[in-house]
Amino acid sequence: MISRIDLRGDALPEGGALRDLLPRAEFDVEAALETVRPICEDVRHRGSAAVIDWGEKFDGVRLESVRVPAAALARALDELDPAVRAALDESIRRARLVHRAQRRTTHTTQVVPGGTVTEKWVPVDRVGLYVPGGRAVYPSSVVMNVVPAQEAGVPGLAVASPPQREFGGLPHPTILAACALLGVDEVYAAGGAQAVAMFAYGTEDCRPVDLVTGPGNIYVAAAKRLLKGRIGIDAEAGPTEIAILADATADPVHVAADLISQAEHDPMAAAVLVTDSEELAAATEAELVTQVAATKHVEERIEPALAGRQSAIVLVNDLEDGLTVVNAYAAEHLEIQTAGAAALADRVRNAGAVFVGPWSPVSLGDYCAGSNHVLPTGGCACHSSGLSVQSFLRGIHIVDYTRDALAEVTHHVVTLAEAEDLPAHGAALKARFGWKVPQQ
Repeated sequence: MISRIDLRGDALPEGGALRDLLPRAEFDVEAALETVRPICEDVRHRGSAAVIDWGEKFDGVRLESVRVPAAALARALDELDPAVRAALDESIRRARLVHRAQRRTTHTTQVVPGGTVTEKWVPVDRVGLYVPGGRAVYPSSVVMNVVPAQEAGVPGLAVASPPQREFGGLPHPTILAACALLGVDEVYAAGGAQAVAMFAYGTEDCRPVDLVTGPGNIYVAAAKRLLKGRIGIDAEAGPTEIAILADATADPVHVAADLISQAEHDPMAAAVLVTDSEELAAATEAELVTQVAATKHVEERIEPALAGRQSAIVLVNDLEDGLTVVNAYAAEHLEIQTAGAAALADRVRNAGAVFVGPWSPVSLGDYCAGSNHVLPTGGCACHSSGLSVQSFLRGIHIVDYTRDALAEVTHHVVTLAEAEDLPAHGAALKARFGWKVPQQ
């Protein structure tokens, strides 16, 4: 059901050589670019009509308008299961606590007497938030996108999610209810590359945005890559992944359950166990057989995900090697289920989010930990962060110098400008002092 990679014995290779030994899904965004390019160009030129046409082709439903009526949002909230509403309320409450603490404050530094640089943080004016709607329903992704944008103070929020034939061309009602619960009233029944292009170029129904965030399939990722520059993006999200660093103290029932929890997302989802315990590896393999047989989505998602090249049990000499392996892998989600888990977690350098000990599973982070679940995938956690309030902010420096403060540093500016063969840069200062460099 799941393969093994044995890295015991010899010293681990370094850098790229180690990464090449680790399991990873094939996710060729570059190849998908040629598929999404004509879609994006069509939306650019034909606007909403193109979004509707592509929605009919890919989602099997013909829309009159991509904008979701306010009445549909209100109805979805009214009809929401009370237990689901209570769970979403709690998810929102916890996410607000964490993301509110991420707010940045304006700070002024006095560089010299009379010379200051102030850094102020300004939210982007308008964002497009993408919520997937394919194999599963993700109201949690509404929460994870909207809450940090709201806490950042973004004045304009629009949500797009694919139209669903069984709901008359509207996005899933639970997604609509989550939008209504968060006070988002601009929602579009649009998915895939056409939704990203709608946000980037604008249409008759939707004004263009400055930034697009949220996970999606390979075509969403490709559209983000294609349109990056015209819009800002959070990341090119790939298939979800979990890595678990565990030793003999871990419970194989927990480990197997957590691997399956990510495998049920998608047949390309990655489930990786890194352990120094042969006994845990064998027990986890046995548990996978038992638990998979008792769950849903087995043939279409879980079995292909666990059996794919992206999933494996990786055996290592000891936890030090295990830590090296998970840092090289740079997982979207990393669980530490070992003795002294907190100390090991503190040494992790590359992960989207780290879950410490047996009582902090990834599923908690997906919904109600308070953390954000929009995280870097495909090894990008070695250079990128998950979605946060900072994703929606721009730092702007405000430079304010007096005449005396400028005079004091002019000779340095002129010297550096001439060293770079840019004499007009220096002249811009000398012009302020009668073309003479002030004496020091």
